[in-house]
Amino acid sequence: MALQESSYERLRAGECAYETAYVQACLRLFFAADTRAAMGEKPMAALSVSSPTLSVSSITDIARLNKVATFVLKALCRAPASERPPEPSEWPELSQWPELSQWLDAYRRRTVSMNSSCIMDSMAIHEVLHDRHIDFVFLKGPFQQHLLYGDHFMKPSGDVDILVSPTGFSEARDALRSIGYQVAGKSRSVWWVRFLGEQHMIREGGSKPSTVDLHYRLQQPGSPSPRDTDGFLRRKRSVEITGENVPFISASDTLLLSGISVAKALFNREPCAGYVCDVRASASRLGEADQQDVLDHAAEQGLADTLLLGLRAADVLLGGTATLLSERATRVLSRIGDEDLLNMVIAPWLSSLRWPQRRTVLWELCGREPVRYLAEAGWAASADLSRRIFERPDS
Repeated sequence: MALQESSYERLRAGECAYETAYVQACLRLFFAADTRAAMGEKPMAALSVSSPTLSVSSITDIARLNKVATFVLKALCRAPASERPPEPSEWPELSQWPELSQWLDAYRRRTVSMNSSCIMDSMAIHEVLHDRHIDFVFLKGPFQQHLLYGDHFMKPSGDVDILVSPTGFSEARDALRSIGYQVAGKSRSVWWVRFLGEQHMIREGGSKPSTVDLHYRLQQPGSPSPRDTDGFLRRKRSVEITGENVPFISASDTLLLSGISVAKALFNREPCAGYVCDVRASASRLGEADQQDVLDHAAEQGLADTLLLGLRAADVLLGGTATLLSERATRVLSRIGDEDLLNMVIAPWLSSLRWPQRRTVLWELCGREPVRYLAEAGWAASADLSRRIFERPDS
């Protein structure tokens, strides 16, 4: 947390508009290269980003906070030189800009190490929950990265996220305790268990602690939650990892959960370009009929506007796609301009950023339905009161 706050202060002081544009250009290049490879198209023209000087430390801060450093690395390494965003000192190739190159390589190595540990922890968790016949599903993490990008090591995963039903929550917690996990600190509180619907569990030992986020809810109060969380369990698919089949959420639910993550990050005013990339990667795999199906699915869950917010954020950050989903997404939070939404996603530390009131965002995400808005706002108010009571420093 201290590292994040110090990074925010540096970025806020420097504004870093050119550095932010550089990272955005790399992300667009990453996805444009994927699209061209899939369609057999010729390379596009170079992306336009120019500045007399760029701060490497600011670029690395922006990439790290948004969890997109590996996207930047891959975009710069695999694209033809004519397509790369320009770099300082007469814009040499990445190999001639050693400070950024070395940092990106080190970040990639740390991600590989971290996610490899996460995969091993996941397999141990799968074994104990499977042996006890507990219905569960993995969320996010290296498994999702492989499904979306063909690479388990795109973003660092410091913990294992699993979802169980509310009725299976205690049993899953006991199963995890049997292999050395214990509930961590304040996640024992009423606010965590009742309102967040999750607990952190930590197993000490080895080179680093292993952490599990055990969920039975999928959104924090203040943003709409899925109407049928158990549906994520019913629709699960099998993913093969190290010769074992493990349960993971469906393709449509992967997109929906990425949209939920974007809404949560915007509510907390946290950078979320990594989640937005997941939205684009998930949506890009959908045909036109599939797009309508996923919109219908989101509407059934009460999350149509949450999904569309993530899709609009993807279009603003990565460029529009002229699809059914993009067309529908333009209406969400339409009073927020594209530039403001872009900065909310990738640079929320900007002092000049005009943030909408949280209740305004909640009203939009509830589809402007008064009854639902009042229910969600009441739930958020109850959660806030609980947090004030149970999360006090002296509690």
